[in-house]
Amino acid sequence: MSPIGRRVALRVEGFSKTYTDHAAVQDLSFEVEEGEILGLVGANGAGKTTTLRSIAGILPLQAGRVVIRGHDLIEHELNAKRELAWIPDDPQPFDNLTVDEHLRFTAALYGAKDWESRAEQLLTTFELLEKRQALGGELSRGMRQKLAFCCAWLHKPGVVLMDEPLSGLDPRGIRSAKVAIRDLAREGSSVILSSHLLELIEELADKLLIVHKGRKVFAGTLTELRAQFSTAEGSLEEIFLAITEPKGT
Repeated sequence: MSPIGRRVALRVEGFSKTYTDHAAVQDLSFEVEEGEILGLVGANGAGKTTTLRSIAGILPLQAGRVVIRGHDLIEHELNAKRELAWIPDDPQPFDNLTVDEHLRFTAALYGAKDWESRAEQLLTTFELLEKRQALGGELSRGMRQKLAFCCAWLHKPGVVLMDEPLSGLDPRGIRSAKVAIRDLAREGSSVILSSHLLELIEELADKLLIVHKGRKVFAGTLTELRAQFSTAEGSLEEIFLAITEPKGT
């Protein structure tokens, strides 16, 4: 139980991932509470996507432990993954399934009950009603992104992992996605939002996790970050650049 009474939805303990020539992530530990949005921040190559893909079970867990809504990812993989939704930076739907068929398939996969009205609401929110009979292979990058949101939101997941989720969206789509992310958290889902758009992270995230060269350098609120680095009003971008600046520059 968290100090403010909310349960921990995601716990990562001592996660490390090593590839042949380098360590991508080293001894990373953090928690995300129910209804919390965690902003995952780091430069290219910092280990963000590796971390998210490992939590999602796409990459094998090499070292450490991941617990999702009380289910150990290794010991209870199916139950853990039922609580998850994963939105990559460039979703690739099935070429030969329509938008409607993707939603029906997702509902069946997760055993979602009475999902049709929620699907209708999501299609409306993300302006896909007119595309519901379009095939996945016919969708633009932005439409693929919106379909991924609809599929991820459909079964009311406990934990949502998002890797640069707004990169393919137009301004209207970005606004809808921001509202939907906040609503999802208010419904009790935990969200990890990884993005290079630091203004977006600053706007949406309750807490921050900053990683640099595979290691955690900060975890906490923006207020705590400013206090730690002795700046009362600095933007997240300014502080991030300062703490990740190469030494000697």
